[in-house]
Amino acid sequence: MSGVDPGRVRESSRSRVRVVGGERAHVGLDRREVRVCVALGLVALVLGFVGLWAGDFPLTPGEVMGALVGPPFAVVEPIAYTVVVEWHLPRVVAALVFGASLAASGAIFQTVTRNPLASPDVMGLANGSFTGMLLGLVVLGGSWAGVMAAALAGGLLTAAAIYVLALRDGLRDFRFIVVGIGVSAFLAATNSWILLRLDVETALFASAWGAGTLNNATAGAVWPTAAVVVLLLLVLPTGAATLRQIELGDDLARATGVALDRHRLLLLLLAVALVSAVTTVAGPIAFVALAAPQIARRIVGSSGIPLGATLAVGAVLLLAADLVAQHVVPLTVPVGVVTVVIGGAYLTWLLRREMRTDR
Repeated sequence: MSGVDPGRVRESSRSRVRVVGGERAHVGLDRREVRVCVALGLVALVLGFVGLWAGDFPLTPGEVMGALVGPPFAVVEPIAYTVVVEWHLPRVVAALVFGASLAASGAIFQTVTRNPLASPDVMGLANGSFTGMLLGLVVLGGSWAGVMAAALAGGLLTAAAIYVLALRDGLRDFRFIVVGIGVSAFLAATNSWILLRLDVETALFASAWGAGTLNNATAGAVWPTAAVVVLLLLVLPTGAATLRQIELGDDLARATGVALDRHRLLLLLLAVALVSAVTTVAGPIAFVALAAPQIARRIVGSSGIPLGATLAVGAVLLLAADLVAQHVVPLTVPVGVVTVVIGGAYLTWLLRREMRTDR
């Protein structure tokens, strides 16, 4: 690539990749992944508008747009502004940002372990955050800030415990997954025991949060958390090259100069932070992290997990699931219930496909 002017776009007639930039600074863009991201972006815009418009209070599309634009560009009724901007907008933003965050976390776990069944919820981080939340309710008496901090601490401590228990003569992918499943089962039993000892009202609230819900997605909770998630997602591209090398295998990654255990630890810490930030507000939403990376990989037709498409799939998947939970199911249910149904169907299909491949 020597002798190429900065900013020039190079493209091979046989390659799907467009390389933008000069010799020292350039980035490769998969053309199909770009098209997939654009298409998913349009789907997200449509679903987002539906999320802003749909509800018990009747609004016209013009009122929705007017509330978003606001004065002096449009005349806005106070009730329309309250419904669209203060009630619906934080929930739509939460679904998009949190879905992308969960998908990114799942992509990191599946790449580092090289296993399509690895995800934060399968490996116990969701149950760990739920344990922290329950202990926060018992010890701190229901303070919202305290409960959020306890949920975050529970996820981080669970990740640390899994890492320490799985670390033996270097981190091994299969051991890491098995230890995570074991820790998840232990924490699930612990959570059930704690719930049985709580009063009925507290237990009902905790159970709804534990199923994964965006009912708590108020402006005061969403905007700070979304800002943290966006900052974490901006860090993700710095580890993209390492993830690509890890996909090639341990020996080749080490041969190219990757300090494998150190980079794995840093990437896993990023993944834990992404899922824990979401869990503090929305609870442990299952299967988005598991399904989004593999759906994106199949849509793009990539041998590895495409990060950009994965984030877009996660955002659209969680927003669509939340709309179904609010407006399609006869009784309003937590969004985690819908994602479990979608994820269960996906997991069954994936297991059957893996079995056919082994044969």
